[in-house]
Amino acid sequence: MNLKLQGKTAFITGSTAGIGFATAKSLAQEGVDVILNSRTTMKLKAAVVKLQHEFPAVSISGFAADFSKSNEVQALLKKLPEIDILINNVGIYAAGSYFESSDEDWYRQFEVNVMSGVRLSKSILPNMLAKNWGRILFISSECATLVPTDMISYSMTKAALHAVSRGLAQVTKGSEVTVNTVVPGSTLSEGAEQFLKTEAKKKGKTIAQVEESFFTEVRTSSLLQRFAKVEEVAHTITYLCSPLAAATNGSVIKVDGGSTGGIV
Repeated sequence: MNLKLQGKTAFITGSTAGIGFATAKSLAQEGVDVILNSRTTMKLKAAVVKLQHEFPAVSISGFAADFSKSNEVQALLKKLPEIDILINNVGIYAAGSYFESSDEDWYRQFEVNVMSGVRLSKSILPNMLAKNWGRILFISSECATLVPTDMISYSMTKAALHAVSRGLAQVTKGSEVTVNTVVPGSTLSEGAEQFLKTEAKKKGKTIAQVEESFFTEVRTSSLLQRFAKVEEVAHTITYLCSPLAAATNGSVIKVDGGSTGGIV
């Protein structure tokens, strides 16, 4: 299917691995010029080079920025060209006891996970509205509603994204600009792969056995009963970025394998 995205420019935060990188690759396949982002220059350069080799027909570039530092965010905003597609994907988490979590843990996650998208959208959305076309996506998590007891602060930030996204969507009323939230479930990112390897070694089991027990004992609500591939999430994101998804605005789109349940 031709998603009619040729010539568009996308900026994806936190995009040198996982869902972010898979999305960058998926968009590049559709002819989108992609701007990657990472906290470190080394990881960023490696990811840019990899995509440049694979997709020589489109522009692949990148900017390093630590979204916990406001001065780096302001410097980034000055460097960005005109953006057609903004994907707020960057996220950090601190797992542990709620009673032992510090204020700093909460503030830092909020600063990176929420305020990064707030600041970028505030800078980029006006131009989208002026030219009457654009896509903004916030990448949330099943944790926004499942809320694991050892990740309450992280879940809070992901839930906050839903309110920001819906509010911004209302600002786009009557235009060809859309703002939506994507909710991935348990996804086989690098972090998940490392978790499976660590648990397998610790418990003397195979990775397949650890994955199976995770869904039969922990994420029991999943209908998929496996980790989703990052590409499976990226394909949905890519479609929502396209002109074909013009009627989807202010929505929450689940790619969670059925884990969060409900009929809405």
